[in-house]
Amino acid sequence: MKGLELSRGYYSDICRPAVEEHFKEHIDKMAFGLVGDGSECYGFDDEISRDHDFGPRVMAWLSTSDYELFGAELHKFIIALPKSYKGYEGVNISEYGQGREGAFSIPDFFKKFTGLDHPPETLIEWMRIPEVNLSIATNGEVFSDASGAFTGYREYLLAGYPEDVKLKMIAARCMKAAQSGQYNFPRCIKRKEYTAAQIALSEFINTVCSLVYLLNNKFKPFYKWMHRGLNDLSLLGKDISPLLNDISLSNDHIKSVDIIEQISGMVINVIRDEGLSDSNSDFLLDHAPLIQQKIKDEYLKNMVPWG
Repeated sequence: MKGLELSRGYYSDICRPAVEEHFKEHIDKMAFGLVGDGSECYGFDDEISRDHDFGPRVMAWLSTSDYELFGAELHKFIIALPKSYKGYEGVNISEYGQGREGAFSIPDFFKKFTGLDHPPETLIEWMRIPEVNLSIATNGEVFSDASGAFTGYREYLLAGYPEDVKLKMIAARCMKAAQSGQYNFPRCIKRKEYTAAQIALSEFINTVCSLVYLLNNKFKPFYKWMHRGLNDLSLLGKDISPLLNDISLSNDHIKSVDIIEQISGMVINVIRDEGLSDSNSDFLLDHAPLIQQKIKDEYLKNMVPWG
């Protein structure tokens, strides 16, 4: 059983009835679900990942005022609920797995990932939040949310980056993918600097993955899952995913260079189809300044393209 399915059932059968009985007057002020750290929040958990921080667990989210009123009590109550469910006898919490169940205030929960006590408002605030953190803050599932407060915050983030921020990031990723993959990887091979070549290749893979997520208006997840997540993306994801597998398994440097160029060409075609560039260049770097010129905010438009 997948972790989300396990926790959803545990919420319906164990957690919700118990909370309703003991916090009847407050139940409509609570949101419940499973969001945040852990492969199960992405639906990527398997037998290997269940050796830590796995089991029937539920999170509850409250407004700041409600958390101050009864949040600590609710947290202790949820943590203390019986964890024997569907053959599982508890949550095997690891040394670094604390804070993955119980009650949380909505602002504090999101601040853990964004560093902000409010939804990001300015372009700079958006840019300072790591992509991975935004992915973690918006994964998983909300089981119920009577007030809509948690869901509203979550949907605001899920709408994606403001257009100018997204354009800035796409331009920067084009620069980095061109530098690491199209330019430096083959040069490192020619110099027989094979470790440097592998580092360049890793940078290219990471950057291309980020590019694909951005073009799909999604946030790139934790590095361990970003390749697997490509298969859920309609634009480029399913096409580029097997090519990244091929290049990761290949010991043929010439073949690797060819795959890098094939991937770069696919990205360029989408960038052109999306109206982000009208250049005919097959070098990703040449498209970056054209993408950046589409930014309306003068400060972002005039930033160094690499950043």
